[in-house]
Amino acid sequence: MKRARRATIERNTTESRITIGLGLDGTGKRRISTSIPFLDHMLDLLARHGLFDLTIKATGDTHIDDHHTVEDIGIVLGEALKKALGRKEGIRRYGNAWVPLDETLAQVTVDLSGRPYLVYNVKLPHRRIKGFDLYLFEDFFQALTTHAAMNLHINVAYGRNPHHIMESIFKALAKALDQAVAVDVRVKGVLSTKGSL
Repeated sequence: MKRARRATIERNTTESRITIGLGLDGTGKRRISTSIPFLDHMLDLLARHGLFDLTIKATGDTHIDDHHTVEDIGIVLGEALKKALGRKEGIRRYGNAWVPLDETLAQVTVDLSGRPYLVYNVKLPHRRIKGFDLYLFEDFFQALTTHAAMNLHINVAYGRNPHHIMESIFKALAKALDQAVAVDVRVKGVLSTKGSL
């Protein structure tokens, strides 16, 4: 019987309380509440365009700053992805997507290698949308990368509108991850000459 590629992770600290449920073989069902509207919007895009079933319930000390909540969601989402993948048998491992949004073009490349590394080439014309600090997304992606143990390259070729820039990044990540986690019947064991990922 095929193992359900799902995981639920809960993490509670003095700075945040987060529960994430992730299903890799989903249809894009999502229920997301982080208390940070723009982050909710981005995570909604990730689930919908990656066809992941995703539930996120998060609260944190946003009265001080959004940083702890944003970074901790990255941590928990990375842990959920790693757990849902299990031993990574049969997965394609790599994914790459270019996604345009009006004047913006973003590329995301993923390797579920077990070797965390983030490359983040994103220039923003300004850093805030309705008070939310868009620079926090680099911390989110670093936490996601580290705790999923993946190699993640994010490159924005061009763009003018910061909302479009972040939206194209999250959509590209969704498509690249969808490719990387996909099971390929031709892959026996894991796609590595080392025999493990």
